[in-house]
Amino acid sequence: MYNRTQNDNGSYNTRCLDCFMTVASCVETEQELDWVEAHHICPEKVLAQMFAREKAIEAQAMRN
Repeated sequence: MYNRTQNDNGSYNTRCLDCFMTVASCVETEQELDWVEAHHICPEKVLAQMFAREKAIEAQAMRN
């Protein structure tokens, strides 16, 4: 999820709402924003996924 804002000169900024990182600033088109957002690797999401996998592995090991 991202927060997009438009600058006075018509360009755009976008910020990731999970890690609050500015993903892009002064981007000219919304198509560029789509591309940049699609390629953002959010450290918060990656970390959450790693912990979830670790928890699932531990739960599986306890069942066996």
